[in-house]
Amino acid sequence: MNNAHSVLRIRDLNKSFAGIVAAKNINTDIKPGEVVGIIGANGAGKTVFVNMITGYLKPTSGLIEFEGRNITGIEPRNATHIGVSRSFQISQVFMSMTVMNNLLVAISLANRDSCSLLRPLNSPRRVRECERVMECYQLLKYRDQVAGTLAQGVRKLLDIAMAVVSKPRLLLLDEPTSGVSIDEKFDLMDIVVNALKEQGTAVLFVEHDMDIVQRYVDRIMAFYQGEIICDAPPELALRDAKVIEYVLGFRHGTEQVDDRPKEPRHA
Repeated sequence: MNNAHSVLRIRDLNKSFAGIVAAKNINTDIKPGEVVGIIGANGAGKTVFVNMITGYLKPTSGLIEFEGRNITGIEPRNATHIGVSRSFQISQVFMSMTVMNNLLVAISLANRDSCSLLRPLNSPRRVRECERVMECYQLLKYRDQVAGTLAQGVRKLLDIAMAVVSKPRLLLLDEPTSGVSIDEKFDLMDIVVNALKEQGTAVLFVEHDMDIVQRYVDRIMAFYQGEIICDAPPELALRDAKVIEYVLGFRHGTEQVDDRPKEPRHA
């Protein structure tokens, strides 16, 4: 893939801990606006991979480029400032604060001007920006509700909304539907994926729920023992022999993969 057409370019990426290989010879390119699902059993190397991209772990060797810039070993705060953001499996929200105030704090922290923390949080400009984000992520009706009282799915939406106030061109999500009820998970992903596609944000998300992966991603990267064993569109990846054996389990080998076009469940 031409580097000029990649938002993220990774070459020969490796990570070892005291001789234990956690990532081995990872090579991939992510295009602007692409939605990529990362799958694999526990310990397969998925989180290590995401942590290296976002600066929470430094690679043992290899190259990570974002929009043509070498960001290998970047500090997490600096990654956010250049356009790489993430959310975590456990929502990183201020439980005793309202939805609006959570977003106001997130905007302030995302601002590169350190003096901004000394200014009033609820300036008209910041409030307008929060309202725009809340509208995109269908949070306006929860504006004045304390985060600790929100349903888990809504709290996840708030967490992701806080990660995008910096307008990232690449967003990494760690199990966005973890802990979310079956009734909420598709609604949540419809909102998130539609909003991010509208903004042209490339998305990498770690997920164990194959219904979610199959429905929303453009392609799947499957990990096993620190290596990518398959990188393909979902209709091919979920039928791949290695993916079935090492990720899905033998019992999935005879299941029907849904080849129908991916359409939002809700208008």
